[in-house]
Amino acid sequence: MLLRLATLDDIPAILALERTPMAREFVGQWSEDRHRATLAGGNARYFVSETDWGEVQGYAILRGLQESSLAIELKRIVIAVPERGLGRRMLKEVMRIAFCELGAHRLFLDVYEDNARARHPYESLGFQYEGLMREAARREDHWCNLCLMSILETEYN
Repeated sequence: MLLRLATLDDIPAILALERTPMAREFVGQWSEDRHRATLAGGNARYFVSETDWGEVQGYAILRGLQESSLAIELKRIVIAVPERGLGRRMLKEVMRIAFCELGAHRLFLDVYEDNARARHPYESLGFQYEGLMREAARREDHWCNLCLMSILETEYN
């Protein structure tokens, strides 16, 4: 099994992944309390991928599960070691979960405009560029643009 539902016990590992140098550049930094509240609330699901020996090697967050629009947001996908295909495999599984298990009509995300490493697998798996959100996120001492991307159920199938 590539992904399992995360529990509150996974929060320390999720925080550690989020705070790696590479993730800090492209992933928002949430507090432990915010992760706990989001995980415990009913509008999001966290998924983790583990090594054979049980170490968390990646996580993903889906939000908007209680929205009537059936639009689910892929809020985060973070992996410990890039360039090994885990992120792509996790993304494919998250897409399957969103459309086949959760009944999404639309799966959407935002990604830093300068994060080509992340944008490539989204595009190659069918996500479409919807527009630029100008200076929508703050990174260190400057504002950054975010690209809004989505894939529809009909495009996934």
